[in-house]
Amino acid sequence: MSEICTLRRRLLGGAGATMMLAGLPGIAHASRQSPDAPARTLSFYNRHTGERTTADFWGEGHYQTEGLGQLDNILRDHRVNEVAPIDRGLYELVFLLAQKLDYHKEIHLISGYRSMKTNEMLAARSGGVAKRSYHTKAMAVDIAMPGIALADVRKAALALQGGGVGYYPRSGFVHLDTGRVRRW
Repeated sequence: MSEICTLRRRLLGGAGATMMLAGLPGIAHASRQSPDAPARTLSFYNRHTGERTTADFWGEGHYQTEGLGQLDNILRDHRVNEVAPIDRGLYELVFLLAQKLDYHKEIHLISGYRSMKTNEMLAARSGGVAKRSYHTKAMAVDIAMPGIALADVRKAALALQGGGVGYYPRSGFVHLDTGRVRRW
């Protein structure tokens, strides 16, 4: 069975992020990976706060607490300054997307974690905000990759079959989440 099919089966079966990581193409589950495997690094620029961070979220054979903390912080709900532990599978998915696109620059973050208060406020303003958004579960990001056509980001994300992919060309971002595989 292909690794993508394995990922999809695990996601649809309700397995947690840790279980799904084994299915991501090109990325073995951390517990099965050699301690000398290369670090996994992500760089983000938060368009709302102007903050930047580059952090290793995995290296030396395990997840890196400090790096995860840095990434969780930049993906926080900036409106209420609330940080949540982001699904590690989401970091793996974004990392894999960047690898697939051979993208080595900062990923522009439009939205990461959202508190229920923020999500309700946004939903009241727009019909396009889900009441039970994966953003409120710390399982979703809205991103752009400057220099890569948004349609190409979408196409690569869809090919990964790692969860939900939303395409918002007028707003200039692609939504990724670690929920069930779907598209809109």
